[in-house]
Amino acid sequence: MQPFRGYKALREHLQRSPGLPVDNPSQSFWMYPPSPIARHRSEIPDYADFVVIGSGITGTSVARRLLEGCRRAGWDGVRVLMLEARDACSGATGRNGGHISPPLYHDWAALQEQYGEVIAQKVIKFRLAHLQELRRVAEEEGILELSEWRAVDSVDVYYDSRSFTNAKAKLSKYQQDLPFEASHHRVYEAAEAIETFHLADDVAGCIAGGAGAIHPYRFVTGILSNLLARYPENFFLRANTPCVSVSGPSSSTSYYTVMMPQGQTHTPHVIHATNGWCSHLLEPMRTKIVPARGNMSAQRPGRSLPPTTVLHSYIFHLPSGGYDYLTQLPKGDHELMLGAGFTQSMYPDEVGNTDDGTYNKSIGARLGDVLPRYFGEKNWGLGAQPTDRSDDDEHSGTEWIQGRTKAMWSGIIGASIDLMPWVGRLPSTVLGRPEPPVLSSSRISGVRAKEAEAFFGAAPGEWIAAGYTGEGMVHAWLSGKALAGMILGTEKEDRLSEWFPDALRMTHARWRRATLEALAGGASEE
Repeated sequence: MQPFRGYKALREHLQRSPGLPVDNPSQSFWMYPPSPIARHRSEIPDYADFVVIGSGITGTSVARRLLEGCRRAGWDGVRVLMLEARDACSGATGRNGGHISPPLYHDWAALQEQYGEVIAQKVIKFRLAHLQELRRVAEEEGILELSEWRAVDSVDVYYDSRSFTNAKAKLSKYQQDLPFEASHHRVYEAAEAIETFHLADDVAGCIAGGAGAIHPYRFVTGILSNLLARYPENFFLRANTPCVSVSGPSSSTSYYTVMMPQGQTHTPHVIHATNGWCSHLLEPMRTKIVPARGNMSAQRPGRSLPPTTVLHSYIFHLPSGGYDYLTQLPKGDHELMLGAGFTQSMYPDEVGNTDDGTYNKSIGARLGDVLPRYFGEKNWGLGAQPTDRSDDDEHSGTEWIQGRTKAMWSGIIGASIDLMPWVGRLPSTVLGRPEPPVLSSSRISGVRAKEAEAFFGAAPGEWIAAGYTGEGMVHAWLSGKALAGMILGTEKEDRLSEWFPDALRMTHARWRRATLEALAGGASEE
């Protein structure tokens, strides 16, 4: 009877609305100094062809592709409105670890079993594609240096022989089935791993492969700045403007009505790019995408830590389960960005928690104490001393914590109940909200129109890209790009069938299958 009561309490907890983001979020190290467009507030147009809710990496990807696609089609009058409840890019994107480190061999066998060979391969390649896609976009936008995109070796560190043996078995199958994708992976047994990566002497072994790292806040705000400059008549960014409701067509309008405290707008297309907060406006997605609070830190490196640390991105797999992740900044004081992995953040009080105004003190205390243990006291050496310039000129005027830990904050992730992102049109049968009629669809006058006006893109509706389960940097950008292609009706032109995994698509059937019971059943079989 007790387990049933516990399950019932959990389900009731997860069915609550996540609400709007809190007004006073914890101080993320990434977000200082703030971008010049952090509090940008364009006018609110009475009508927008597309309303994007959320200004993180997903929303930015969607907006960029929509604007590019409409310009290519000759639609010079398009209006794209982006709404953000707080400062621009102040959600999970501005609070994560900056890793572009896709789970590959770790998930391969499970993906293969659940989805079959073809879709499993597509998922792996989709994740891998983010490494070069983010670099390509940064180069196109002229922000490669600003965003600090860099290639690194991802190092999975194991501390017990059983976990290391299991990991090697997974890698062996991955190498056998996908030799090209696995060609960069290498196994380091204990002695070689400790010497190569300057780790503590109780490490059982490591598996290294290719990965990337980036300054996520500067990447996104750099692109948003460019979009505002490139499309001054088409792109409307409203920071500190939460969307409080979306309603369907009524007797007074054939469009959706999007309400904000500062006003309203009408639109045929609403794009939900709010990840952990999405079920505030999408009640049927409660228990499908579950918010959870993750914890992150910026720490001063030990004085003996070798300079090669900056070339690596670490995943420390704990014997008790879960993991911590780490990368080092290439500039300034070379801060170590250490976060608690998704499963490490699954304390009962963290699941369903959307208060990123503070962080879990127990997790924070462990993060603040664990780095010398991971690298070994000898490799770590004495603690670094804060500099006399507010740590660096870039952050002048910002008060950081003294000691090893420089900053500690939290962010809200969106955990998918079936562990895959949700991307696509939200069926009206799921939402229960009527869609605008096709006659209210966006229209274009221009080079591709055979008549004076022609309907453009997909039929009106609501759309979503969310639920990355703590792996947003290897899912979000291309999910947003794919979603924009669906909205524009350019799936064939964009060759989505070649690179976008159908396992990520939002469908009514998937929505019905994805339940807490199914997740618990799958976990019990493993």
